[in-house]
Formats: sequence, structure tokens, C-alpha cells
Amino acid sequence: MMQQGEYDMKTGAGLIACPRCDALHVEEELPVGVTARCIRCGGVLARPRAGAFTQIIALAITTMVLVIAAVFFPFLEISRMGLGHGTSLFGVAMAFSDGFLAPLVVVILGAVIGLPALRAALLVYTLLPLARGRPPYAHAVRAFRLSEQMKPWSMAEIFIIGTAVAMVKVGGLATISFGPAFWAFIALVFVSVANRSFMCSTTIWDAIEDAGARTDGREMVQSA
Repeated sequence: MMQQGEYDMKTGAGLIACPRCDALHVEEELPVGVTARCIRCGGVLARPRAGAFTQIIALAITTMVLVIAAVFFPFLEISRMGLGHGTSLFGVAMAFSDGFLAPLVVVILGAVIGLPALRAALLVYTLLPLARGRPPYAHAVRAFRLSEQMKPWSMAEIFIIGTAVAMVKVGGLATISFGPAFWAFIALVFVSVANRSFMCSTTIWDAIEDAGARTDGREMVQSA
């Protein structure tokens, strides 16, 4: 069992790499409210906060609720000369479910809707026992690692930008009314930004290790 300040260059035990520049630093236990930054680029290495796990869980549950609203509530309505038509994302998916565009629709909905919802569920699964001071669930390590791998593929922000560009072009031809699903997507973007500001991956990994779960085979670092 390694003590604080000790490290092994062969296995990486007791070391932490900067997520921006990969500079190696000696891992230390930080008190709540202290931020550790990279000495090379200034990137955040660890940032433990009191009650952060509970806040992340609340934001993750909010994300899942907003995703459901974004799928089934009306997204927008286009009207011209007294004729209008509104639809939801679920309605669009059903309209193209039998055509050759069906695989593309599945991929888009998976990136825009499925990944944020699944990642939020994985975060809840990982952090719920930790927030209660209990040992993590059996597959918490795999769940959190998968949620980290899915982070770059969440396309809700890109979808909103693309929708805004399309609406600018269509706006000169017809009257556009945004439905509840559109505003749910806007709220989803802000919730995602807030979630990223509260979440520190290093702190979560340390909490999982301190709770007794094995991550990548390194020994847990104990305070002297």
C-alpha cells in the first residue's frame, strides 16, 4: 500500500496526468475547496467540492427529464398562408422509419438524445452510493469509464446550432413557432454546461478507489 507522495514510474501508481498536456504530477489528497492545477498549462487536475456528487446527480436526473420532453413534446410548427404543421422528434423518426434514411435517423437520434440520457443514467448509477457514503455498485468503474468515453459524442449542442441555422434560412419562407421540446433542448445545453463545471473526473475516480473499488489496478493512495 503506497503512502501519499510515493509513486511508481513503471505502473503510474501515485501519479496523475494533466488531461490537456499529459504532464505527470504526484497525486495528493486535497481538502474540499482546493483546486490542483497543472504546472505546465494551468489545466485543472482535481477540484473536490462539498456536495458535488449530489449536485451532479440532480443535474443528471434533470437531463433525463429534459431528454424525454425533447423527444415527445412538439419541437416546432411551420405555418404559411393559414396552413401549419407541427411535429416532434419522435414524429420525425417515425416518418422516416421505413425509408432508406432510417439508419441515419437512428444515428442522429442516438447522438442527440440517446447518448446524453445514457450518460446521465451512468453518472447516477456511479455517484448515488458514493453520495450516500456507501460502497459503489458492482459495475461502477465500467459505468463511469463508459460515461467518460461518451462525453465527446454528445451532440445536443451541435443539434441546436444546426437547427438555428436551418431556421434562419426557413424563416423567410414561413412562420416558425418553437414548441416545448425546443426550449427543453436549450435547457439541456445549459444543464450540460453546469454539469461539467461541477464534475471533476479525478475526484470521482479517487472517491471510487477510496470506497474500495479497483479501477485500473493502481493501489489506493492513503493520507499519511
